[in-house]
Amino acid sequence: MADPLIITLGCRLNVYESEVMRRNAIAADLDDAIIVNTCAVTGEAVRQAMQTIRRLRREHPASRIIVTGCAAQIEPERFADLDEVDHVIGNAEKMKPETFAGLSTGASERVQVDDIMSVRETAGHLIDGFGTRTRAYVQVQNGCDHRCTFCIIPYGRGPSRSVPAGEIVAQIRRLVDGGCREVVLTGVDITSYGGDLPGTPSLGVLVRQILKLVPELERLRLSSIDQVEADPQLMRAIAEEERLMPHLHLSLQAGDDMILKRMKRRHCRADAVKFCTEVRRMRPDTVFGADLIAGFPTETEDMFANSLSAVDDCGLTYLHVFPFSPRKGTPAARMPQVSRQDVKERAARLRAKGSTALAHFLDSQAGAEVELLIEKDGIGRTRQFAEMRVPAVVAAGEMVRARVTGNDGHRLSGEVVA
Repeated sequence: MADPLIITLGCRLNVYESEVMRRNAIAADLDDAIIVNTCAVTGEAVRQAMQTIRRLRREHPASRIIVTGCAAQIEPERFADLDEVDHVIGNAEKMKPETFAGLSTGASERVQVDDIMSVRETAGHLIDGFGTRTRAYVQVQNGCDHRCTFCIIPYGRGPSRSVPAGEIVAQIRRLVDGGCREVVLTGVDITSYGGDLPGTPSLGVLVRQILKLVPELERLRLSSIDQVEADPQLMRAIAEEERLMPHLHLSLQAGDDMILKRMKRRHCRADAVKFCTEVRRMRPDTVFGADLIAGFPTETEDMFANSLSAVDDCGLTYLHVFPFSPRKGTPAARMPQVSRQDVKERAARLRAKGSTALAHFLDSQAGAEVELLIEKDGIGRTRQFAEMRVPAVVAAGEMVRARVTGNDGHRLSGEVVA
C-alpha cells in the first residue's frame, strides 16, 4: 500500500505541517489521496497551486485530491469550484487527526474551512522529524497579529498563538533522543512568541529554556525573525549561547524608510543596521540573511538604491529576493504599481548583489577549519549555514571537522580533518 502523496508549496512551516498531515493520513489509511498544501503569499503562488492541481489530476485520474494550506483557507470557494478537487480543508482542520479520519470514512463535508481568526491555540504536534535525522523543524508559533500592507498571510494563518514551552522542550528532547543533532524553531512570526501564554514568556526565554533543559542538543537555529522584536533575553542568548547557531535570517523587506512605512513595517532602516552591528559586536562570527522585496508600489530608483545599499550596510550574506507581486485583498495591491519590467530588473539586481555578497563570504572562509554537520552525499552545513562538500564518505547525521579549500561561488569545498 502506497503512502499518500503530499505536495508542499511555500514556506518551511508548510513543510513541517505537511509531515504532520502525512502521519495523520497514513493513520487514516488515505493511501489513495493526494494532498496539496498551498501557499498564498503572492497571486503567483495561488496560480501555481491551481496549475499544480490540474496537472496532478491529469497524472492521477483515480486519486482523491485534497487541497489545504493558506490559499485554500483564504479562498476556499476558488478551489471548491475546480472539478479536479475532491475536498478543501482549512489550516486549522489540516492539523487534526479527526479530519483525516472523516475523509477516510466518507463522513466529511467537501469543504471544511472554519474562521481562522477564531482559533486561539496551536498544539505541539509531535513528529520524529523528516527528511533525515540531521535537522528537524519544530513549530513554536503560528499566526500573525501584524498587518503589513503586502501580506495576506494573517488571513490564512489567524492570530498569533504559541505552543507552551513544556511541549516544545518535550518534542525537542524526543527528537534528540532519536538522533537529531540540529533543531530549527519555526513559525509565522516567531519573535511574537509567548505573548498569548501565561506570564508572556519571550522567544529569548524559550531559547534559553531549550538549551538548559536539553543539554544534549548540539545545534539550535532560528527561522526568520523580526529583528525589531528581538527581546533582551534573545540578545543575551545570541551573545552567550554557543549552541545557538551564528546565523540569523531577518524579515527586513526593504532598506528605504518611506517604503518601510508604506509596507507598515515596525522598523526603519537605521534599526536594522543597528541590530546587525550590535549582534556582530556581541558575536563576531554571525552571518545574516534577509528577505527583501523588489519593486514595492511607489518605489523609485532612489528608494530601490537604499535597499541595494542595505546589503552592505547590514552586512548581509544570504538574500531571499521577492519581486513584488500584488496580492488581491491587500492594501499594497491598491497602491500605484511599479512596472513589471522594472520590478523584474530590480529583483535581478538585488539577486546579483546577493550573489556577490555570498561569494565574498565564501572567499573569506578559505583555510578556515569548520564544524560540518553532514546532510547527504558528503554535503553538509557549517555553523553559519554555508553549504560545504567534502570528498570523504561520511554518513548523514555525522558531525566532522573540515578545512575549507575553495568554493564555487555558491558552496564551500574542503577536506575532512583527521
